[in-house]
Amino acid sequence: MKRSHWLRFISSSLLAILLIHPAVASAPVGLASGLNDPVSVQSTMTASAVVVPAQVARLGFLISAIAREVPVKEGDAVKAGQTLMVLDTPDLQFEVTAAQAALRSAQVYADLQKHRRVENRRNGKVFYDVVPAVIRQRADAQVQQAQVTLELAQIDLAEGTLTAPFDGTVASISVIPGEFVPSDQAVVMLATLNALQVETTNLSERDITKVKIGAPVNISIAALNENFTGKVIDISPRADTVGGDVVFKVTIAFDKQPQNLLWGMTAEVTIEE
Repeated sequence: MKRSHWLRFISSSLLAILLIHPAVASAPVGLASGLNDPVSVQSTMTASAVVVPAQVARLGFLISAIAREVPVKEGDAVKAGQTLMVLDTPDLQFEVTAAQAALRSAQVYADLQKHRRVENRRNGKVFYDVVPAVIRQRADAQVQQAQVTLELAQIDLAEGTLTAPFDGTVASISVIPGEFVPSDQAVVMLATLNALQVETTNLSERDITKVKIGAPVNISIAALNENFTGKVIDISPRADTVGGDVVFKVTIAFDKQPQNLLWGMTAEVTIEE
């Protein structure tokens, strides 16, 4: 066979193969050899992080006074509603006592009006009638007003007592009994040290769009020399600026709370996309 005929034969064969199996020529690079399924490439984001409590509260008073009692100390575990500090507020206590006395007096007067009789003469005869309804209503209104006054005095007195808003551990106390406590100043810090989580510190704005709630996370704690698993539970809607870089805070919960973990330990996290 001549060379020209041989070349025409090879070209025709190749054209026939392409026409019969076009997918052979157009198969994407991402296909694995001999397979029809694409090769999945999963990306991850890595960031530095810090261990923090799930809840932290810095507590203070709305009024100013001398600290009378601090029944807890740093490190104590407390329950929600437990007293943390009491101010010395004799004037507020007096108002409560006076309001209680006024309520008792108003109640006695109202009860008296319900049973009291007034003398009336009709057709030359003497009748002992109940007091007019308007008088009884006025006495009942005085009771209600005294009750409201007492409740307001009790609310004012309660402002002198600081209680725990949730179960936690007393992380710090900044005053002792006998010291003056100004209003609107944090005097007790409460934290959930038995429920710690992780917050990223340098996750960039380029990576935040790839992070989703519920994404699995690998957490490396250098101080414990261990790796743990967790998941993303919160993504801050607002950016922070750290060293001139725009970063977003991502909060990560442990799948299982590690032992010996402490507030402030550093971590490295790898978040799966």
